[in-house]
This record gives sequence, structure tokens and C-alpha cells, in this order.
Amino acid sequence: MHPSIQKLYDLAGQKSRKIIGLMSGTSMDGLDIALCEITGAGIQTKVKLLHFTTVAYDKHMKDQISTVFSKSMVSLEQLTLLNPWIALQHASMINEALAKFGVSNSAIDIIASHGQTIYHAPKSLHPNDEFGPATLQIGDGDHLAVHTNIITISDFRQKHIAAGGEGAPLAVYGDYLLCANPDENRLLLNIGGIANYTYLPAGCKLSEVFSTDTGPGNTMMDAFMRIHFNQEYDKDGIIAKQGVVNVDLLNKMKQNSFFQVGLPKTIGPELFNILFIEEAIKNANITNITPSDIMATLNRLTAETIVDAIYMHVPVNDKFKIYTSGGGMHNNLLIEHLHSLMPNVEIISSIEIGIHPDAKEAILFAVLANECIAGSPMYVGGNATKIPITMGKISFPN
Repeated sequence: MHPSIQKLYDLAGQKSRKIIGLMSGTSMDGLDIALCEITGAGIQTKVKLLHFTTVAYDKHMKDQISTVFSKSMVSLEQLTLLNPWIALQHASMINEALAKFGVSNSAIDIIASHGQTIYHAPKSLHPNDEFGPATLQIGDGDHLAVHTNIITISDFRQKHIAAGGEGAPLAVYGDYLLCANPDENRLLLNIGGIANYTYLPAGCKLSEVFSTDTGPGNTMMDAFMRIHFNQEYDKDGIIAKQGVVNVDLLNKMKQNSFFQVGLPKTIGPELFNILFIEEAIKNANITNITPSDIMATLNRLTAETIVDAIYMHVPVNDKFKIYTSGGGMHNNLLIEHLHSLMPNVEIISSIEIGIHPDAKEAILFAVLANECIAGSPMYVGGNATKIPITMGKISFPN
């Protein structure tokens, strides 16, 4: 038997596993590295976050990724070269993080790598009926495994699509295993580049869990800030607070067909980008609007479309709590909008249920890797897969 296969077999039988979860989202701001100790599997899963850090991408790395990110036409050579190159950058970041943590590579059982999303194409985004949904993340798992000497599980989204889903959102699986509660209706809201939520009715079964993207999170606000304010994001919503929501622009953006598509659904910056803003301004016949007003409107758009999507699924009279995570939870104005739109709903950080809000997505991919090795196929009724699945491709270091 190949020694790595023997190691996988042994890992599956252990009571716990040390797994590094990696996440780099559509914001392209850096790599989240969450070192987790995971005990059990399935509904018995318990996670202890041992260490967490975010390694910022430098300008050169952002520029390289930007050459192929969310573009319908790119250099095939550049894309091919970036696939291993990004993995090598991530491997270096992992090795340095482990050294900083004081943990040897040999102490780590598995790396769970989401990879860098380059293009996400749900069926609603393209008109070609010959093709279904598709998504592409790069950062080759073999290169990660070889250059860290750690078994790596990567490319999680492909199985979800193969089984009838759209490749997102995948947070639903970990949300259920870690956050379901017998007595409380919980809504796990993650505001990253794209916003998504998982609804966990009290005492629910996995087949009763519901998860969907809602639309833009930070993606358009961040892109606009980079172009017009030379800043990576609107810290605390300060710029948006200086502006006034333009109702005509807000309504024009909300008329996009994506917001009329039923739930669950998924989307990415391929739709919600600078061009989306420019076309909405043009179509609304707006000729005089300040950058601050645009930021105020984008902030309100994110809030309203989140709330609209929540109440498309959750009955208005249901009592539930919202637990937030992702970069958008730090945008004070955005959270104020959510409070004003849902005055009777408690909105608090996911830290209140033991989940580090900035590490949450990296933790959830560590959980998916744990399920790949030690769990059983899972079926989420509202998440569009046709069969129970586990996710991830396995790469050995030798």
C-alpha cells in the first residue's frame, strides 16, 4: 500500500485530526490560514481553533491574479502559469505561518485548500444551454502538498457541481455541523465579496437546512474604493456615511434579473463589478452623482438585497437570530442598515456561538476536508445537489 494511502486510512480512524483550512475570497486581500483540531465527524464534529492568521497579498500578487480574475477573456498562458504559482505562494505562506505558530509541518495531518477563485459561472449568468454551471479555482493541490510535505485536499466545488449544484455556497455543510441548535432558529450570515446565508431552523435535519447567495457583499464597494479613493475598502463605512443614498440608482440596480431569480442561487463578481455600477448609472439617467453618494448607495444595496433574500425564504413572523461573519460585518454602516431593516432581529457576531468570524470560511473548509477523510456523504435539501456528497480532491506529497 502506498504510504500516503496508509496514512489516510490511519487518519480516518483517529479521534482527532489537525487540519489547516485555507481561504482566499473574491476580495483577493490575502490568505486566511486557520489551524484547527477537529474531533469526530458528521454531527459529532467538534472544532478547536488553535491558530489563525491572514497573510496579506502584496501588490504584485494582486496584480498577477487580476490579469485573469473574473474576466471572460484572458491569456491562457497566464492562467496556466498562475495555477502552480499561486500554490507555491500559498505553500510559502503556510510554511511561514507554521513557523510563527511554533508548529512543525509534520504535526499537520491535512491542508484544506479552497484555492483562488478566478471565475464563477452559475447557469443564470450565461445563456448557453449546452453548458451547465461551472466554477474555477486555481492554486494546484499537488504543488501545495509537495512544497509543504502535507497531504492536501483541494478543489472542493467541482463535486458540488457534478452532483447537481452550482458550486456555492458550500458554507452550509459546516454551518450545519457546527452551528445547528435544538432550540434556536439561527441564520448564519457571511458578508464577504458576495453575501450568503445559511438558515438553520431549531432542531433541523440536514435535509431541512437552506443556504443561498444573496448578491453583492463587499465586492462592488471594494472595487469602487480602489478606483476612486485609492483604498482597499471603506473602513467602518466612513466614505459611505459621507454620502446620500441615490434612490433612483438603488432601484435601477435592484431591477437586475439576478434579484428576480428564485432561491437558492449563487453569483460572483462576474456580474457585480464596476461595469454593473456604470451601466446602472447610465440606465438610470443619472448625470451628477458624487463618489460618496455611490458608496452610500452600494452599501444600502448590499443591506437591502440581503434582507430581501432572507425574507424570500424565512417567514416574516419567525423568530431567529443572525450570526455574522466575513469582512462586511466590520462595516458599521452596513450593520446599521441591517438593524434598521430588521429591527426585531438580533444581529450578533458568530463568536457568540464559538466561531471566529474572520476565520469562519477557512474553518469550514477544514471541516469539509475532515468529512472527505472521516465523514459520510451529506445531502442538503435546499442546496441543489441531487445526491449525498463529500467534496475535495486528494494530493499526496510524494
